[in-house]
Amino acid sequence: MARIAGIDIPRDKRVVISLTYIFGIGRTTAEKILKAADVSEDTRVRDLSEDELVRIRAEVDKVKTEGDLRREVALNIKRLQEIVSYRGIRHRRSLPVRGQRTKTNARTRKGPRRTVANKKK
Repeated sequence: MARIAGIDIPRDKRVVISLTYIFGIGRTTAEKILKAADVSEDTRVRDLSEDELVRIRAEVDKVKTEGDLRREVALNIKRLQEIVSYRGIRHRRSLPVRGQRTKTNARTRKGPRRTVANKKK
């Protein structure tokens, strides 16, 4: 397995897809990295030469990925919670942050249903 930015990327996939396994790199960014590194998107990771890997690593290092990016996202969320903004409150309560409805749906964010027992009459 090739190791880029501390992540073992899959060998049997195309390079452009394998790069998306790195946190902070999506399809568009992966395509830009490969273009800058002058590597074909259709090449499989196992077929990359050592020189191509070095060029890809150099380009990936220019992008904020993995630990640094995760830390920045966590600090942004923490900042929103500290200033008690609406978004910070939604994060704290584990509710959808971006205006989605919560009467129905939102199960991913809220978790499994917690049934409330009916009061006996």
